Amino acid sequence: MSGTSLDGVDAAVVVTDGVDILGFAECEYRSYTPEDRTVLHRALGQWPNDPDVAEAKRVVMAAHQELLERFRDVEIVGFHGQTLAHDPRGRGTHQVGDGDILAADLGVPVVWDFRSADVDLGGEGAPLVPFFHHACARWIGAEAPLAFLNLGGVGNLTWVDPRIARPEAEGAVLAFDTGPANAPINDLMLDRRGLDYDEDGKLAMTGQVETGALELFLDDPYFSRIPPKSLDRNAFPEMMSLVRELADADAAATLTGMAAAAVLRGMEHCPVMPEQLLVTGGGRRNPVMMEMLSVALDCPVLPVEEVGLDGDMLEAQAFGYLAVRVARGMPTSCPSTTGVKMAVGGGQVSRP
Repeated sequence: MSGTSLDGVDAAVVVTDGVDILGFAECEYRSYTPEDRTVLHRALGQWPNDPDVAEAKRVVMAAHQELLERFRDVEIVGFHGQTLAHDPRGRGTHQVGDGDILAADLGVPVVWDFRSADVDLGGEGAPLVPFFHHACARWIGAEAPLAFLNLGGVGNLTWVDPRIARPEAEGAVLAFDTGPANAPINDLMLDRRGLDYDEDGKLAMTGQVETGALELFLDDPYFSRIPPKSLDRNAFPEMMSLVRELADADAAATLTGMAAAAVLRGMEHCPVMPEQLLVTGGGRRNPVMMEMLSVALDCPVLPVEEVGLDGDMLEAQAFGYLAVRVARGMPTSCPSTTGVKMAVGGGQVSRP
C-alpha cells in the first residue's frame, strides 16, 4: 500500500480465507526518496497519458518491486498502486502501477485496480478498507459497535457492528472519508520548514488554532453531505490560503484542528456512538490531534495498538485481505461503504 501521504510503500502478510483473519506475519517498509516524492507530487491530479504519469509509474513500480522481493512464500499479492487522481463523479479514479508486470516478476498472482469496478457501478471507489476493518473487529473479539479512524493523507472513518457476520449485510458497516488529515500539514511543513511532517505534533503544539479559518473550513458543503462519500488528496485547496498569513506554528495548529474538526463532524453520521474509536495511520502519532479528538468525543480514542493491531501496516494488510476476497469472488465494497449500487468485488487478477 502506498497512500496519499506519499511517504513510501508498506507491505505486510496476512493469513486469511477472505472471511476471517487467521493471523498476521512479517511486514516491511520502503520509503520514497526525496526525488521520488518530487516526481509523485508533480504527477498528482494527472490521468493516464498525461505528461508526468510515466515517470511516476516508474517510481512506483521500482519501489514496489524492490520491497516485494524481500518476501517469500506468499500465495497472492494485493497491489493498490499510487493514487494520482480521484474524481468518482467525473473522470473516475487513477492508481498508477501495473499488476501484470509485478505478477511476472514475482511469479505469483497479483490483484490490482481495486477501485475501478466500484466507480463503474456508481460508487465512490473509496474507502475500500472497511470490509477489512469489519474482520479486524471480529478478530479482536469486539462485541459492540466500534469505529476505525485512519488518519493518513485523507481521513476516513469506518463504523462497524461486529455482531453482524457479513460486512456487506445491512447495518454491518458504514464508511466514508471525513476530510483532509495529514496531507495539508505535510505540505505546509515541506513548504515552510523543508520537513516531511510535523513530528509528534511539536510545531502545532506551540501554536494556536485560528477559529475564523476553522469556521470557514467547516462551511464547506462536503461536511453536510450524507455518506458514503470520498475525497481526493487535494480536494480542499483553500485550506492553505486560509492559513497563508499565519505564523508557522499557528498554521500547523490550525490545519491540525481542521483535520480533527472534520472527524468530529463525521462522527455525527454514525448510527450510534461507537464503544471506542481506534485510530490508525500517521495521525495517531500526533498527540495534538489525538488530544483534540479525545477531549471532544464521548468515547475512548485509542491507537489501534491498544487492541493488538499494527497502525503502520493495517492498510497494507487490508489489501492482502481484499486480494483473497477478489480471488474467491467475494465482494469488497457495498452501498454503505462507497455508495455503489450493489455489493461488488473490485480488482483484476494478473497471473504469472
